[in-house]
Parts: sequence; structure tokens; C-alpha cells
Amino acid sequence: MSKRIITVSREFGSGGRTIGKMLAAQLKISYYDKELVKKVALETGLNEEYIEQQGEYASAKSKIAAAFNSWGGQGAVNGMSVDDFLWVMQRKIIMELAEKEPCVIVGRCADFILKERTDCLNVFIHSDMAMRAERIVRLYGETEKTPEKRLEEKDKKRKVSYQHYTNREWGMSQNYHMSLNSGVIGLEKCVELILDVYGMER
Repeated sequence: MSKRIITVSREFGSGGRTIGKMLAAQLKISYYDKELVKKVALETGLNEEYIEQQGEYASAKSKIAAAFNSWGGQGAVNGMSVDDFLWVMQRKIIMELAEKEPCVIVGRCADFILKERTDCLNVFIHSDMAMRAERIVRLYGETEKTPEKRLEEKDKKRKVSYQHYTNREWGMSQNYHMSLNSGVIGLEKCVELILDVYGMER
């Protein structure tokens, strides 16, 4: 079966979101990131800002705390914590989108959720701290925290959330078809390499 779906997981500041947008534009297929948040909000009634943060970033500082929150520390919906309810709904929508059409999906454990499909290309984008620190300051500006601290916190939360819901290690190359260093390769070259593997005729 030819590839129809690309999932893009990424370290914060590595340019994974930009790469995802560029892929979708060149392939002329749908792109889901903020769009996915809007769909989840419509189905759940949850606030988009909450979904944006909790849907990908664990609020807990450890796996034990994440497990406690899942058990009931964050309130409950239909007998589940709000975070678990959000996970279930995101999973449902991601699976529906993958069934519906070719698309690029950024983050939200889509690589794991769609792991049984043979038409997915799962990509992880990473880079060194210096490149990512420079990039987030350029794109998002300065804050009271150093850019390095912001990167560490965001990546830690993604790692905890991913491991909690997938029981796999976030960023481990064996979990993806491609793992690309955007700082060394460059964003445009990453797109080119992914398109080559995806099988786009050019």
C-alpha cells in the first residue's frame, strides 16, 4: 500500500511544525495541528487552549504524577480523568482523519495511534540545543526563562505524556521510519528527504 499519511513528531523548536506545513503544501494534502485542536474542541466542549496544552504536554513532572492525574487527580468525565478523556477523543479523531483522507498530522502521539496502519510514514525531527534556542527566541521572543530552560521543560512534558499513553520512549529512533536532524540538514532538505521516502512523483 502506498503512503497516505505522514506523522511528524518533534522536539520543541526543531521546526517540525514548519516541516509538516511544507510537506502538506507540496503534496496538496490536508494538514492537522491547530486544526486538530479545533476538531477536538468541537467534539468535547473543552477549551482550545486547554486542549493545546494538555493534548500534548503532560502537566505532571514525573511518570508517577502522570499516573496519579490519570487516575483522577484532574477531575473526571465519564469516569475518566479529563486528560484521559482528551486522549480518547484525540485518538478517535486522528483515526477518523487517517481513514478519511491523505494528510499530515503533527504531534499528539499520532505515530503510535496509527501504528497498525501500513500507509503511514512516521517522522521525528530533532536538533541541537543551540539551534533550537536561537529559533524559539527568533519566533516567539524572549521570556523570563532562558530559551534552554523553555526547551528542557517543553521536551520533558512531551516525553512524559508520550510515555504515559504509549508505553514507548519519545524520540527513540526505532519508533519512527525517519529521524532527521533539522539543524544539520536544514528544514528544506528534511522536506525533500521525507518526500523521497513518501514516494512523491516529481
